[in-house]
Amino acid sequence: MILTLGPLSISPPLFLAPLAGYTNLPFRLLLRERGGLGLCTTDLVNARSLLEQHPKALELIRTAPDDHPLAVQLYGAKPEELRDAAVWLEQQGYNAVDINMGCPVRKVCRTGSGSALLDNIAAAQRLVSVVVNAVRIPVTCKVRLGTPELARALDDAGAAGITVHGRTRQQGFAGNVNLAGIRALAQAVRRIPVIGNGDITTPQDAKRMLDETGCAGIAIGRGAFYNPWIFQQTARYLATGETLPEPDFEQRVAFMARHLDRMIELYGEFHACRQFRKVALAYIKPFGPVTEFRRRVVQLESRSEFSEILDAYRQWREPRLKSSSAAANPR
Repeated sequence: MILTLGPLSISPPLFLAPLAGYTNLPFRLLLRERGGLGLCTTDLVNARSLLEQHPKALELIRTAPDDHPLAVQLYGAKPEELRDAAVWLEQQGYNAVDINMGCPVRKVCRTGSGSALLDNIAAAQRLVSVVVNAVRIPVTCKVRLGTPELARALDDAGAAGITVHGRTRQQGFAGNVNLAGIRALAQAVRRIPVIGNGDITTPQDAKRMLDETGCAGIAIGRGAFYNPWIFQQTARYLATGETLPEPDFEQRVAFMARHLDRMIELYGEFHACRQFRKVALAYIKPFGPVTEFRRRVVQLESRSEFSEILDAYRQWREPRLKSSSAAANPR
């Protein structure tokens, strides 16, 4: 399966969706090593901050030779700032620009950007048209449900593709994804691909979204932390129908530890460990009992301490797993 975004061909059509504070360079590189990942998108970046070369903005778009193809997700309400940021990104060798029109966070919306653009189709269309006419790389947009008219306007403005998060702005990140709503938006556009996003945690979820919505591709965010093998598994399942084995607990722990090691290499031990406190919590959904691990990891200070936390957690976890198993399977 190949998805085309302007001059860029994505195969397989599986995308890593941006999650602020989580989908950093170390995580992207580790996912790419496992295969099945077509395109990654950076964390949300303010276009003006990028133009002013703020260190934090530059850190958000930090990349490496193995981190391609890569899109940078921009937000802002001024077409000229987004245009100039996109031109600069193209000059730096980035593969695509994604304009965020779906973020419901107040500090983003109060600038007139993010999901505030969902209410102003004319402004959103002009913004995209200005950026598209300034660069040769694909310009895509991220939107939310309930915006088929906006999708058609973005199509007419020259967007190369649209990613739709299957919840409304009012839902935020709560409730269930609405596949019928994604299908309505996919049917609204005339020429460009629509990528579905939301609640994809298994290969079967991905296939269901493709089958029921008519989307051309899938974007996965939180599901990649619950299961970092999901892109590899989904690519195989979509191509062959084969279900790959689930990683066991020790494989998951090894991946998590490697993520921390990569962060230390990039950011230094002090800053990496502090950032990893919340990142580690995103990994633990499949772990079973996690109270002890959660209690200690939120105070993580060093790599050696992380090893100690894992050793103690294994000892704490094992008897509780046995107890849970015995309760679930009484004689």
